[in-house]
Amino acid sequence: MATVPFHYVDLRAFCYVTEDEKRVASALRTFLPEETDLERVESEGHHGDRILVLSARVENADGMRTILAALDALPDEDRRQLEAELDERVNENCAFFLTFDKQAAFNGEVRFGDGITVRAKVEAYPAEREAAVENTREYLEAA
Repeated sequence: MATVPFHYVDLRAFCYVTEDEKRVASALRTFLPEETDLERVESEGHHGDRILVLSARVENADGMRTILAALDALPDEDRRQLEAELDERVNENCAFFLTFDKQAAFNGEVRFGDGITVRAKVEAYPAEREAAVENTREYLEAA
């Protein structure tokens, strides 16, 4: 099994007033280890509507593997897109970003889309973008 080259992985999903919080939490849990607790922060939209931010941080390797196992479940088209866009998905702070379809996740499917944001802090020494991209590429190829 490949060594996970990440310090931690954060997941986040917004729950708008028109959505059921339990369903959004269920979609988010599609990617999380069972024992992970969700943080719940209440916010307010531009027009005063309630927005809940559900999030979780996973810092242990086994938990991160659970999250990143979703990459294996991606359709081939999405996997090719990820490989082609890898340079654009890692920023100057060595963070690797993905977004997954929230509705598909609620239905137990994994595909790119909007609704669930994943941010993985890449281990890179020196802490430079190019090293982070290469470490992420090596992980994806080995996974």
